[in-house]
Amino acid sequence: MIPGGGQPNMQQLLQQAQKMQQDLARAQEELARTEVEGQAGGGLVHATVTGSGELRGLRIDPKAVDPEDTETLADLIVAAVQAANENAQQLQQEKLGPLAQGLGGGGLPGLPF
Repeated sequence: MIPGGGQPNMQQLLQQAQKMQQDLARAQEELARTEVEGQAGGGLVHATVTGSGELRGLRIDPKAVDPEDTETLADLIVAAVQAANENAQQLQQEKLGPLAQGLGGGGLPGLPF
C-alpha cells in the first residue's frame, strides 16, 4: 500500500456527498420557484409551469374560444402545457445536470436525471 494514499479519505467523501446533497436541494428549491412558459396556437394559449413541472397558470386569448369547437381549444391547451413542461425539463437539465455529473454521471437512484 502507498503510504498516505491508496484509499480515499472517508470523511472527505462524506463531506463531498453532503455538499452535493445540499447543492441538489438548493437547485430543486430554485426550480420550484422558477416559472417557465409554453404557448400554442401562435400565442392564443399560454401555460405557465414551475421548473419542477407544476402548472401555475393558463392564459387563453378570447379569440381561441369557439363554443362550436371546444376540441381545438382543448388541443391548444394540451400543446401549451406540453411546451411549458418541455421548457421546464430543459431548465431541470441546466440546473441539475452538472450535479448529476458530479455524482459520476449516473445520478442517484430514484432521482429524475
